[in-house]
Amino acid sequence: MSRALPKYSKRRVAIVGGAAAVALSGAVIAGTALAGQPAKAGGAQNARTLADPGTISCPDVASRLPAVPASAKAEVDRNLALLQTQIQEADTRLRNTVGQGGPNFVNNAILGPLKDKRVSTIDRIAIAIGRKGTKPAGLDALAPCALNAGGGAAAGDGRAQATAAPGTGANQQAGGAAPGGSAAVGTISCPDVASRLPAVPAAAKAEVDRNLALLQTQIKEANTRLKNTVGQGGPNFVNNAILGPLKDKRVSTIDRIAIAIGRKGTKPAGLDALAACTLTK
Repeated sequence: MSRALPKYSKRRVAIVGGAAAVALSGAVIAGTALAGQPAKAGGAQNARTLADPGTISCPDVASRLPAVPASAKAEVDRNLALLQTQIQEADTRLRNTVGQGGPNFVNNAILGPLKDKRVSTIDRIAIAIGRKGTKPAGLDALAPCALNAGGGAAAGDGRAQATAAPGTGANQQAGGAAPGGSAAVGTISCPDVASRLPAVPAAAKAEVDRNLALLQTQIKEANTRLKNTVGQGGPNFVNNAILGPLKDKRVSTIDRIAIAIGRKGTKPAGLDALAACTLTK
């Protein structure tokens, strides 16, 4: 047989129950607010830091040029626009690969290849001006770019996505194994350019020979980097940091060979197909 609670006991139960209900309601409201509200300022700052790898900054070339002959203006303008496109592409790769790779990936896989592309493009600008005027000197100093780190992002938090296409030449020109190299490292092989050239005019022979020797030097340097960086980076390290930059250098050098021959004879076409190299295990 149940006993009736005293009036004051009923009031205590009601108060305790009410307090629990209020506490539960508060928790639900707080949880709902947290779920629906954006992050506080500190959280937003952290998100921006993670998402902001910085930007690529390069010296301005247009302002350093002499008077451009009218006949060269279209070609110069086209290559100046290409320089801007190259910076934009590098910035895109930087954003798309933030957080990937090791501390040297920005230098090896983005800034390095960008510099090589700019050397080639700036060289074409100088050659175009020099055909009808005085070829400007010292523009190569404007090729290197820098990373302006944003939001505290560390330099080297990106990796380029471009990969070098395999060489298509029939004859392969090997740079030779780097000193102390092992079979596991492999060697870089490139299509032979000398055997694909037409008759070289006597007036162009010295310049052509100099650039053919430079092609060999570039391969040796790439093989040395291959040996010195074995085990570093991810699966695309060799393509991004060695084969890609090597291809860009070879494009520029092969272009100079074709131009030299074309000054006194017929400029050979299709030599750019010999620029890409491969890794031979």
